[in-house]
Amino acid sequence: MKLQTILTRLQKLHPKEIDLSLERILNLCKKLGNPEKKLKCISIVGTNGKYSTIQALRAILKEANINVNIYSSPHIQKINERFVFNDREISDDNLAKLLIEVEEINAGEPITYFEILTAAYFYQAKYFENINLIESGLFHRFDATNIINENLASIVTAIGLDHLDWLPENEKTIEKIVYEKTSSLLHSKIVIAKQENNKILDNIKKNISSNNSKKIIYNEQFNISENENGFIYYEDEIGGLKLSKPNLIGKFQIENVATAIATVRSLNLKIEDKHIKNGITKIKSIARLQEIKNGKIKDLCRNNKIFVDGSHNPLGAKVLNEYLETLNCNKHIILGMMNNKDHIEYMNYFKNIASLTTIDIPNQTNAINGIDLKNKFPKAQFRSSIQEAINKLNLQENDIVLITGSLYLAGEVLNLN
Repeated sequence: MKLQTILTRLQKLHPKEIDLSLERILNLCKKLGNPEKKLKCISIVGTNGKYSTIQALRAILKEANINVNIYSSPHIQKINERFVFNDREISDDNLAKLLIEVEEINAGEPITYFEILTAAYFYQAKYFENINLIESGLFHRFDATNIINENLASIVTAIGLDHLDWLPENEKTIEKIVYEKTSSLLHSKIVIAKQENNKILDNIKKNISSNNSKKIIYNEQFNISENENGFIYYEDEIGGLKLSKPNLIGKFQIENVATAIATVRSLNLKIEDKHIKNGITKIKSIARLQEIKNGKIKDLCRNNKIFVDGSHNPLGAKVLNEYLETLNCNKHIILGMMNNKDHIEYMNYFKNIASLTTIDIPNQTNAINGIDLKNKFPKAQFRSSIQEAINKLNLQENDIVLITGSLYLAGEVLNLN
C-alpha cells in the first residue's frame, strides 16, 4: 500500500488537525505497551532554534559513536524526515508497515494525525538503546510528545510569539507561551539557550523556579564568543574550548551550537573535546539559511548566491535580518507565508532590502494568497511561481536572493530544485 494513502487515512481519524489533550495518545501508548517509558531522551522545546540544536547534538553524538533516534516536525521535503532511527531516516516501506501496525492497534479510536505519528515513533524507538532527541511541537504542555516520565535533559531554545491562533484572545502573550512551554518540564537538567531579552529569560526562570532540576543557562553557566581570527570560544563550568566555526551561517546558529555543547557536557556520555570540535563542523542543516549551490533553482540564478530559509515568525525574522545586515550587498526577498502568521510584523524586521516579491506556496491550502500578501506591502511585486519570481529579479553583481517565510515554502523550493 502506498505510504501517502496510509497518511491520508490517518488524517481522518479525528475531525480536528489539533486538539490539545494527552488522553488519546496516553490510551494508544498503553495499548502499545507504553514504549515511551523505555526511552533515553533529550527533550527540546521552544519557538526557534530547535532544529539546529538537534542537528548539532546529532553531529556531536555521532562523532562520539553514540547513535541517535530523532523525532521532529514538521518535515521539509518528506515525512520520513520525522522518523530517524540509528541516525538514518526510515524507509517508505518500513514507515508504511509501522503506521499500519499502530493504526490496527489503535482500532479506530479518535486520534489526531500528529498524535498517532508520535505514538508510532515511540513504538519503533523502543527497539533501540539510542539516545532519543524529541522535538516538542506547538506549546509542549499538551503536546503529544509530553508523555515521557523522565529524560536526560530538557533544552529550552529561544522562545517568542508564534502559533497565537491557538491561544485564547486574552492570552496571546509571551508570558502565556513561556508557561505552556516550560511549566511541565521534567525534573532532570534544564539547559536554557540565549533568549531574545531579559524579560523572556526572567519569565522562564520564574516558571521553573519550583523545578528542582539543575539549571544551565546561557550567559550564566555557559557562553560562546567569536574570535576575529575565525575561531569561536566556548566556556562553561567544566572549562573552555577553542573551536572552529560550525558549518552553519549566522551568529544565532553559533548560539544554538553552544546550547548543544552545554547539554552534552552536562551529561555523563563520555563526550570528549575532540568529538565536539569535529562534530560541529559536520552539522547537517536543511532550510535554515541554506545556500542552494546547484540544481534547477540555482540554474535560474547562476551568477548570484541564493538562500532558502524556513523562518516564519518575528523572532526568526529578527535573527535572520541580523545576519543579512552583516552583508555588504543588495538583498532580494521572495516571500510566501501561511495564513495564520503575522505577515507585517515578520517583514518589519527586514531593513534595507532591494526588492520584495510575494508568491503563493504551492500545495498549501492554508497559505495566504500571494496577491493578498503583496497588497500588505506597497512596494512588493507578485509573481505566479518561484521560477518567475527569480527570473524577474533585476540582479546585479554580488546581489543575493533569499526565499523565506515558511518551512512549507522551503520544502517546495528544495523539491523543485
